[in-house]
Parts: sequence; structure tokens; C-alpha cells
Amino acid sequence: MRFSLKPWIEWCLVDMNVLLTGANGFLGSSLAVTLNAKPYVRLTAVVRRSVQLSAMNVVEVQSLDANTDWSDAVTDQQVVIHAAARAHIMKDEVADPLVEYRRVNVDGTLNLARQAAEAGVRRFIFISSIKVNGEKTSFGKPFTAEDLPAPEDAYGISKYEAEQGLLQIAADTGLEVVIIRPPLVYGPGVKGNFYSMMRVVKKRFPLPLGAINNKRSLVALDNLVDLIITCIDHPAAANQVFLAGDGEDLSTTELLRGVAKAAGVSSRLIPVPASVLMFMASLVGKKEMAQRLLGSLQVDISKARDLLGWTPLLSVEEGLRRCFVRNA
Repeated sequence: MRFSLKPWIEWCLVDMNVLLTGANGFLGSSLAVTLNAKPYVRLTAVVRRSVQLSAMNVVEVQSLDANTDWSDAVTDQQVVIHAAARAHIMKDEVADPLVEYRRVNVDGTLNLARQAAEAGVRRFIFISSIKVNGEKTSFGKPFTAEDLPAPEDAYGISKYEAEQGLLQIAADTGLEVVIIRPPLVYGPGVKGNFYSMMRVVKKRFPLPLGAINNKRSLVALDNLVDLIITCIDHPAAANQVFLAGDGEDLSTTELLRGVAKAAGVSSRLIPVPASVLMFMASLVGKKEMAQRLLGSLQVDISKARDLLGWTPLLSVEEGLRRCFVRNA
């Protein structure tokens, strides 16, 4: 039987005050529950609307921008985990999406970080996005944490600008900054396109995606949460950028088959060539959507493995199975 010292080490650690923003979001709520169960963590959960989170100190903020007053929230905190953001929106209806993304994701983030540094916070963990690296990779050539950033859309640009500002604050103040860029996150409670895909597969609708040979990286919610918690006090994480992932890349066809298996149904995939699908998508103005289904986006998590000794907790198979716990 394998013996682990980790539970014993956690009980011996000095109490740590942690401030978590976005604590009622998809990632934040799972992270809050996990952190709150740690015996050495005293968690303060920040939300933007009134919500009850059991056994947690909850702080409500009305806005996330350059004018937000964080003075009370950051007092006596050792670590800030900033998961709140203006999320990526597929059909953004504002006049200038970049202005809105910058207001929240850049100005709001840097305002919080400056006030955290002034209050003596030791470490600031920023949940960024793989979109900072770009939108696609060549097959078999994954993004790395050292690649030159190449964001293409307003959301990715705002995350990149926030990263740059945080690194400057770190240089100016001594605040330790940790940046984590996840790809698509899936798990219990997932919404958006991933949830729509789960529903379609579970209802056994036929899909023309049975011959897609791309490779895409995902990250299970529990794996991302574990990486973030590893970065809270690991000395080697300071002022580093990490890419998150499951360490298993899947084609779209493999992913759909995996979702079907997790749902307990047989997949109904028709083998239509990717070139035909891309041509048809271009004709109806859905080229961007087709790119996400047919193109590759791989991430290399070796830096987190090597520098932090971190390995993903869950396999993709187990991560997909857990998606149906609350989404059934």
C-alpha cells in the first residue's frame, strides 16, 4: 500500500489566510470548497452577488474595476487567488468588447494586485487563459509556458495585458505572482458549449465527427484546482507561468467517444472528412466554430511537472465521468 505524507504535512502547516475572488463561479466554487476543507487555510471568499457559502467568510463586492476598494478584504491575507474575470463571451453584444474586457480583466486585476501588495500580501495567483498563447497549434507542437504570447481575441488580449501588468507589479513591490493558463475546463457543473455537447451525445444524436484526427488539450476541474492549491505555497512557483492540462490530448472524435462512455451510451459518429466539414462551415459563416472542433490546441504541462512535482490527479476518463455527477 502506498503511503503519503501529504495529509500529515497539511496538518502541521502554519495557518494561512487566503482570499479567493470569483468564489461562486464554476472554478471558484470548487476551489472554495476544497480550500475550506484544508485545516491550515482560513478562507475569505469574494463574490459579486450575495450568496451563502457554508462555513466561509464571504465578502461581497459590487464591481471589479480600477475603482474597487479592496482595503478591508486584503488586510491580513497572505495569498490572493484571483479567479474572477469577465469571461470569454462567444457573441459579445457590447459596442467595444476589448474596452469591457480591459476594464475588468486588466484594470480590475491590477487594482487588486496593487492593493494586495500594499497590504503585505505575499503571493498573488492569477487565473489567466491559454488564449494568451493563441488559438491553435500545429499538430504535435503544443504550446509551452515559454512561448511568445500571441493572443488573437479581446479576451486573450486582456488576459495577456493583465499578466504583463502583474509581472511589473511583482518587480516593483516584491509581490510573488503566479500565472496559470488553463485550456478548456470541464467537470461537474460545466456549462456552455461543453454542456451542450454532453446533452447532444447523451441523446445519441448522429454527429458528422467520426473522422477527426486533431489533438486538443483539456483540463479537468479537479486537476486545475489541485494545481492552483499546489501553487499557494510552493517556493518554486513564485513569478512563474504554468500551463494547466490533463496530460492527455484527445481528438474531437476521441473526446466524443469518451463523453458517450461517461454518459453510458453508444456514440453515433459519422466519418465525414475534416476538409469537407471545414468547407461546409465556411459556406455558412461558422468557420470559427469549425476550427474549435477540427483544429488542434495542445499544451505542454511539463514545466508544472518538473518545477512543482505536480501531476494531474484525474485521468480524462475519470474527469469526463465526473461531469455527469451534477449534469445528468
